[in-house]
Amino acid sequence: MLDQTQASETANRRIFRSKVDTIRPTYGFEDVSLAPGTSTVEPADVDLTSELGGISLGIPILAAAMDAVVDTRLAGELARLGGLAIINLEGVQARYDDPDAVLAKIAAAADGEVHDLLAAAYAEPIREDLIARRIEELHAAGARAAVAATPGAARRFGPFCAEHGADLFLVQSQVSSARHLATGYDPLSLEEFTRFMPIPVAVGNTTNAEAAFALMEQGAAAVFVGVGPGAACTTREVLGIGVPQVTAISDVAAARDAWYAESGQYVRVVADGGMRRGGELAKAIAAGADALMLGSPLARAEEAPGRGTNWGMAAPSPTLPRGTRIRVGTVGTLERILFGPATVTDGSENLIGALRQSMAALGARTIGEMQQVEMVYAPSVQTEGKSWQRSR
Repeated sequence: MLDQTQASETANRRIFRSKVDTIRPTYGFEDVSLAPGTSTVEPADVDLTSELGGISLGIPILAAAMDAVVDTRLAGELARLGGLAIINLEGVQARYDDPDAVLAKIAAAADGEVHDLLAAAYAEPIREDLIARRIEELHAAGARAAVAATPGAARRFGPFCAEHGADLFLVQSQVSSARHLATGYDPLSLEEFTRFMPIPVAVGNTTNAEAAFALMEQGAAAVFVGVGPGAACTTREVLGIGVPQVTAISDVAAARDAWYAESGQYVRVVADGGMRRGGELAKAIAAGADALMLGSPLARAEEAPGRGTNWGMAAPSPTLPRGTRIRVGTVGTLERILFGPATVTDGSENLIGALRQSMAALGARTIGEMQQVEMVYAPSVQTEGKSWQRSR
């Protein structure tokens, strides 16, 4: 038997390494607040212009490539208001001559029927003639033709879209990486794809700084940030994957800044998902985003094709849910949601007005200046002094 001294020495040599000892703290929108500084500006003097892949934006708002959010009608209206809508090349717009009829069935279906209905709706083949027609319709509506597809479909449809007048191509998947391993097929080479595509190629989605830097090295014109934060996304529940958005945006923005310092090329960072209120838009830009992609908040517009519903699209699978259909309701026009006047007090309407007012109060005239404001850890900011509001 070991004496007490020997036992103590043996115990001192034994080191247990638990993963929870090194868990990194991460932050979502409700964990942080923006701290006022030493100056303010007039809201009218705030400049909200941005740019994405050579497309000028009057407001830093993108409509998500989701069937319940974007069709040519909404794209035209958002373009009029200064933003950009991205249409899903693997959705109903590219599968049906009359997508409205399909969308109406999905919106009206009972909860127990909707998954099978979605599976059947997306079993129809994608038609190149419809892709060409939608690009033409987008331009006719006064919008730039921004289109999105998963990596597997990008190789097939990317050159076709460029030839038919698309302005921006988004390669979008559940989790984007610079190196995808597969044994059953030849994965898309982003470096080759961006080199040979005659139009800018944006890539999403990621939450990782190293992955984002590698995507920028391979020619990405913009990097989209967010895995699982969307209201209609089930990635976090089904796969257990995701990083809260404030941390994810900040990490990818750090990669953008490092890439800019090294190459002189500024790659836009787009926060994708998790934002519903004006304050969350402001926090996303303060965390480092150059533009903001919204899904469910815009699905509530009268112009949205989902008729007050929304559902996820990022991960088509015959055996896993592609995303749950949610009912967001229809609250008014797209213009009212973005520019007001607001009829509610929860910050979900007049999003641009709220963003402009936040920037003004923080002394930020531009998006670049807003990215420099102080952010503080403030878990009590949602509840401090709000007991009367919660009781209403």
